[in-house]
Amino acid sequence: MTTHSHRGYDLLHNPRLNKGTGFTPEERDQLGLRGLVPPRFTTQAEQQARVLENFRKKTAAIEKYIYLISLQDRNEHLFYRVVMDHVEEMMPIIYTPTVGEACTSFSHIFRRPRGLYVTAQDRGRIRDVLRNWPGRDVAMIVVTDGERILGLGDLGANGMGIPIGKLSLYTACAGVDPSRCLPITLDVGTNRDELLADPLYLGLPQKRLTGAEYEALVEEFVLAVQEVFPGAVIQFEDFATENAMHLLARYRDRVCCFNDDIQGTAAVTLAGILSATRITGQPLTQQVVMFLGAGAAATGIADLIVSALVREGMPEAEARRHCWFVDRGGLVVRGRTDLQEHKLPYAHDHAPAGDLLTAVESVKPTAIVGVSATPNTFTEAVVKAMSRHNPRPIIFPLSNPTSKSECTAAEAYGWSEGKAVFASGSPFDQVMWGGRTFTPGQGNNAYIFPGVGLGVIVSGARRVTDSMFYAAARTLAAGVPEASLNEGLLFPRLRDIRAVSARIATAVAEVAYADGLATVPRPADLPAVVRASMYDGTYPSYL
Repeated sequence: MTTHSHRGYDLLHNPRLNKGTGFTPEERDQLGLRGLVPPRFTTQAEQQARVLENFRKKTAAIEKYIYLISLQDRNEHLFYRVVMDHVEEMMPIIYTPTVGEACTSFSHIFRRPRGLYVTAQDRGRIRDVLRNWPGRDVAMIVVTDGERILGLGDLGANGMGIPIGKLSLYTACAGVDPSRCLPITLDVGTNRDELLADPLYLGLPQKRLTGAEYEALVEEFVLAVQEVFPGAVIQFEDFATENAMHLLARYRDRVCCFNDDIQGTAAVTLAGILSATRITGQPLTQQVVMFLGAGAAATGIADLIVSALVREGMPEAEARRHCWFVDRGGLVVRGRTDLQEHKLPYAHDHAPAGDLLTAVESVKPTAIVGVSATPNTFTEAVVKAMSRHNPRPIIFPLSNPTSKSECTAAEAYGWSEGKAVFASGSPFDQVMWGGRTFTPGQGNNAYIFPGVGLGVIVSGARRVTDSMFYAAARTLAAGVPEASLNEGLLFPRLRDIRAVSARIATAVAEVAYADGLATVPRPADLPAVVRASMYDGTYPSYL
């Protein structure tokens, strides 16, 4: 039984309490609902059938997105039950790739506010803005400044679709109670001229704050969160590379925070590589990974790979030579004078190479990872070169959305003559080649961050550490059965993601307890406590 003070019309218009036609006859009598809803009582399963019928009638992905968001705005329990029960069908709509289109047109498809907007005009009163949120029991905050939304760049306040989508996955994939989730956009302006010229754009129509003003606003925000929502985890999301890396370095040892683009991407990629080693027969210590793109994602992945190799006994300097970057200037080597500071640890002594193909031919990596947001850059020549140098080349085009992918699954399998070990950032359909059916794995961060967040919440961890992401990666990779590997699938099935998240949350909580970071006493049966804490969207009784 759930108690609350809402009745009648107000109850029907509170999405966290509303059950629509799912209110029982007894609830209708007790709560003043008789006559306000159609007379026939329908179960949640029957309501799902109606939702799915209407959802599947829509042909455009963006229309399906709008329909689901509208459902979320009126009946949260039903929204999450639909997503949980049909996660493979729903995730590409509520998150990548459709969320990219939703963000691009966010101001034009806007229906109802969700979350909080903290703007450049709120300096000095950010605590007051946060206090406008109706609840204080906030456990998870996802915040963006909208400057690097997926591979789409600066979308300003339109980037709010990302925190909303990420927090939907926290609930759907790991059972974090939606009432404890808060999406936030730091609207510090936008430098995209078409947004500034758009009369329907909902964000501040001004150029972005930079430098000291930007730093001061973020600092005030972080401190305000500690005061208004003490203990809440802050997930930094889709910040531009320099800000993403700087803010993570500045706050990771001060508050409970992490950056999913850096650490979550790193963990899911490491998990994919660990799974791939079971197919190639070459252990992690024999992998040489080349990244196309040298920003925050590439650096985060490389750092976690290095950490994993060091854990296996390899000296750090040697471990770094297992990771190579290719940026706009070509192969990142020590002789270049145009390198940003974060690239220097991966600038090796080597002859220059002006492009990816030349770098592949020269270095002969076992794996290429695309985090460039530049489509069609894993060309036929590159994939064929990887196939000449490796009996089973690892090909990971991870850029999102699908339009930014470095190559498609069909291209990777076709050009490699079925030898590629493939995973992508966006979903691709199965591929038939040479009489075999390949199931492309999606290296979706949703396999990682929801479980990490849940583990931090359950343990009350004071910090989020790289050791937690390493534990998450190992746990994820270990959960891939041999039958899936035989299809080329490097990650568990999405339909199993809640069980995967529960195991990851348990592993993360174990790290928190082992490292003295937990503030909640360790229960005798930690896995059971994790599972019991997971929201499942089932209608509560109000009697």
